[in-house]
Parts: sequence; structure tokens; C-alpha cells
Amino acid sequence: MQSFDVVIAGGGMVGLALACGLQKSGLRIAVLEQRMPPQTAADGAYALRVSAINAASECLLRHLDVWPAIEAQRISPYNAMYVWDKDSFGNIHFEGEAYGFSRLGHIIENDVIQRALWQRAEKAKDITLMAPAVLQQVAWGENEAFITLDDGTMLTARLVVGADGAHSWLRQQADIPLTFWDYGHHALVATVRTERPHDGVARQVFHGDGILAFLPLAETNLCSIVWSLPPLQAESMLALPEEDFDQQLAIAFDMHLGRCTTLSARQTHPLTGRYARSFAAHRLALVGDAAHTIHPLAGQGVNLGLMDVATLIAEIKRLQGQGKDFGQHLYLRRYERQRKHSAALMLASMQGFRALFNGENPAKKLLRDVGLTLANHLPGVKPVLVRQAMGLNDLPEWLAHTATPQ
Repeated sequence: MQSFDVVIAGGGMVGLALACGLQKSGLRIAVLEQRMPPQTAADGAYALRVSAINAASECLLRHLDVWPAIEAQRISPYNAMYVWDKDSFGNIHFEGEAYGFSRLGHIIENDVIQRALWQRAEKAKDITLMAPAVLQQVAWGENEAFITLDDGTMLTARLVVGADGAHSWLRQQADIPLTFWDYGHHALVATVRTERPHDGVARQVFHGDGILAFLPLAETNLCSIVWSLPPLQAESMLALPEEDFDQQLAIAFDMHLGRCTTLSARQTHPLTGRYARSFAAHRLALVGDAAHTIHPLAGQGVNLGLMDVATLIAEIKRLQGQGKDFGQHLYLRRYERQRKHSAALMLASMQGFRALFNGENPAKKLLRDVGLTLANHLPGVKPVLVRQAMGLNDLPEWLAHTATPQ
């Protein structure tokens, strides 16, 4: 029987960030991960799953001292965003430099972030990494939780953290109800080479039933695409010969970057919104996708999870400093209130935004085009949108003193 203060189920970006944030706090931490972290691609190919890391998440990663390791691998800052409605006049664009920021965020492969965090955790004497490790059983005792792994290993923890993804095993074991809904879209992802350079601009176009984003990668003519489409249409695009797919892609993107050439495999995955009824229970806290998942149209999923982590780090340290049992639900409710509020706001705004931009109804199309035009020209609107895109409105107080990236 091995005893820990905090056991984190899930060694992805969110779970590892929490572990790194709790080191040197006098706590014994364990991270359980089913798979070893990915190694650097031998052929230098880009991973298909990337994240738009905003300024708030960058602040956290800098605080965890993993940002230099991320930069040393592969990273792509973007300094502007351009969004438009296809075959219409509605559009909005904004640049960070106009508001004193050299960048709005970075496009980074998920594997790069996970690798940097894993290497950081490996060096910490108070973090135990267990991989591969598969949870088999958990029992919630009065003063600690009892965990059994599939290889017979037994652990105890004062607090168990579910960072085990959208289909969280821990959330199910704790009988926490889940509200979920099908977005009616599948996301098609791929890496493409464009005829014209992306110039560090993140671009997104709304067209009928679809949403297509081109996210700039480190090389000037490479982009990661996220194409949100109805399931049948996504499968049809997936099955197209490469040349036909490239042609359809360039047309859907209004040829903004010229001709496109797909460099990677194409993958699709269904998009589902999820919201756990509780983010905490006795001896349990949920973070990241285990607590919530949202549509990728604003690229805020990982950022929302990292802000869960920042809030939970502060709460655990505060309660530990006061000599309180941070595994009790009574004390975890403060974390739960803060993060449920932020997640609910993001989910609601994304749902409304997607509903407005879905379909070709003439009245709805006019409404969104007028709305985009007003947002693009009315004074005072863009600074609010810039702060929202950078995540500065969701930055926990303890991180706010960290220099905001300029």
C-alpha cells in the first residue's frame, strides 16, 4: 500500500500541469497514466492534435517553468485573428499589437506540451509517475480514498483528481451525473501546406453547416486545419481522394491562402458538449475534459482545463496552509463554484455563437453579418474580445501578478 496526498488520474496536459503546480508544497503526489507520453516524431511530422494556448495558459506554463522546454521543441505564435462569413460581407479581424500585445497566443502540438510537462514532473522528487497504470477500483473512505490498479498495486490518497478525459472513469465511479449534447458535427483535422504564407494569423470561416479554421504552424506555409462538419459530410470529405479534398478545402476557405496540399492523414472525431453536474465530491475533484467539453470553434477547451488547474492549485495550497483537510467536499466547494461558473459561461456563449452561425437562413445570415460588422467597427468592442481570446478575464488572482505576455 503506497500512501499519497494527491493522486491524479490522467497524465495528459491538464493532469501533469496540476502535478507540477503542486510540487514543493509538502505534498506527496502521484500521476497515473495509461500510456507513456509520445516521443518526438522521427520524421519531424506535426501531430494532428494541436491547441491554441492563450496568454492565461502561457502564464501558468511559465509559472510551472515548462515554457522554455516547450519553446525549445516547436511553437507557433499568432498575432492576429480573422473571422468571416463565407459569401457575405460579415467579418471581423483584430491584432494583438493594436492593444499592446505582441501575440494573442500560440498554436502548439498537444504532444509537445505533454512531453515538456512529463519531463518536468520526472525531475520532481515529490511526484511519482506511474505508466502504464490502469484504474480498476476506487473506494471512498472517510479520511482517504483507496485505489486499486489492474496490476494489483494499491494506493491511498487524501484527494483523488479526475483528469482522465471526457469519458472519465472516476466521474462514473463517483456517480456524478453528466449533462451532454451532440453538437451534430464531426471535427476533421489535418496538416496542410498552403500556397501563400499564413503570416502568423489564425483564420476561421463560417459556411453553411460548417466551420473551417486554419491555425498557423511554425513553418510559414504550414497550417493545422480543424473543419467542423455534419457527420455525413465529414465522412464524405474523409473519403475523398487527396487531390479532390485539397480542392474542396481551398474553395471552402475562399482561397485565402491559395491552393492547399494535405501533408498528413485526415482524421475525424465527433463533437459533444459535456458539463458535469458536480466538479467535486468527497475526496474527488474533476478538472479539464472530465468536468466539461466544448465545441472547438473558439479553441478554448484546453485553456479552460488549465484554468481549472490554476484554481485547484491555489485552493489546495491555501487549505494545506490552513491545516484543513482539502479532500473534504465542504472545502472543495469553493473550487467547484468558481470553475462551474467559468465553464457554464463558456459553454453558453459557444452554444449561442454556434447557433447563430449555423445554416444559411437569410434572416440569420443578415443578423450575424451585421453583428460581425458592428463588432469590427464599434469602439470598445475589440479590446473586450482581445482580452477574452487571451483568457485574461479568466486568469486566477494568484497568477495575475505573473507578467502578462507582451
